Amino acid sequence: MKRIIETEKIPIKLWVDHIEPGALQQAKDIANIPHAFHHVAIMPDCHEGFGMPIGGVLATKNIVIPNAVGVDIGCGMCALKTSLQEITHKQLNRITNEIKKIIPVGFKHHKQPQDKNRMPEVKGKMPVVEREYDRARCQLGTLGGGNHFIEIQKGSDRHIWIMVHSGSRNLGKQVADHYYKKAVQIREKNHKNLKTPKQLSSLLFDSVEGERYMKEMQYCTDFAQASRKLMMDFIKWVFREYMGDITFSDFINIAHNYAALEKHFGHEVVVHRKGATSAREGEKGIIPGSQGANSYIVTGKGNPESFNSCSHGAGRVMGRREAQRKLDMKQEIDKLNKKGIIHSIRKTKDLDEASGAYKNITQVMEDQKDLVEVILELEPLAVIKG
Repeated sequence: MKRIIETEKIPIKLWVDHIEPGALQQAKDIANIPHAFHHVAIMPDCHEGFGMPIGGVLATKNIVIPNAVGVDIGCGMCALKTSLQEITHKQLNRITNEIKKIIPVGFKHHKQPQDKNRMPEVKGKMPVVEREYDRARCQLGTLGGGNHFIEIQKGSDRHIWIMVHSGSRNLGKQVADHYYKKAVQIREKNHKNLKTPKQLSSLLFDSVEGERYMKEMQYCTDFAQASRKLMMDFIKWVFREYMGDITFSDFINIAHNYAALEKHFGHEVVVHRKGATSAREGEKGIIPGSQGANSYIVTGKGNPESFNSCSHGAGRVMGRREAQRKLDMKQEIDKLNKKGIIHSIRKTKDLDEASGAYKNITQVMEDQKDLVEVILELEPLAVIKG
């Protein structure tokens, strides 16, 4: 931990030296929520979000806050080790081109609904999931855009690895928007004098709407995991087509936008992780770098001060439009070409996902060495983005 801010209702504990003003204000806002518990934890990849900073961990008693989870519910990472120890640039090109034919990226969906057996089971009343279910079947196994990616990597264990970063697509956004509107309606009806921002409107955890949100949020988290697993199956098929009879092992999956009922400091609380991942003692996790930077397989140290959490990645230092205005296209491409990485920077708009738009992942890992232990380093070979 770097420092503690004690000017608000509860302390703010930071694992970062510098925090941008907007993110700092949001950290103070969540620290002043009436039901906020014990302290707020801010991870080293922190940057400004909507209502709550990305890289923030908030525990509450008796309430859940939809915007403390965000719109891409269940967004997360999965990684898989292959039995391959070598792969040529030509093979990488063929494999990435084939993956792009099979897995829709950006706003694209599958033309046909995917197998129902691949979808999580709907249990209980879930009005938004039920409404969106058929459309979600076409979103299952699709990458999406923004910072989502598929990456082929070389591990420090000498093996080739595959990593996927994706979320719950439009299904998660629909659930998030629906319950945020419900929370705002309740706030305007019953809590007009609250001083915290409207974006932090909440639902009582044991209310009908609160219980439904938790169920639908968990469904979206399960859907996001199922979607990553389906993409990984597509990718495994492509690898076998081009590389022969290879095997796969060490599948890891972890989400970084969700809320869960957990016990901390002797109390049952709702822990909101927005751009933060669970890092319980001995728990395996994934912390990716930016495009062209190394990623890490880690184990959690179970640090109670972070609510057993760690960063979800490198974290932005520039907004998307700012990166498109300020970064030099040639410099960003040259950085990747010098490393021989097959990358996804083609146009000015792609600069929002260039490495120059992100923090230095080496520093981020140094800042959270009391939260996780690195067990494997992964060097990028090829990147697919939406």
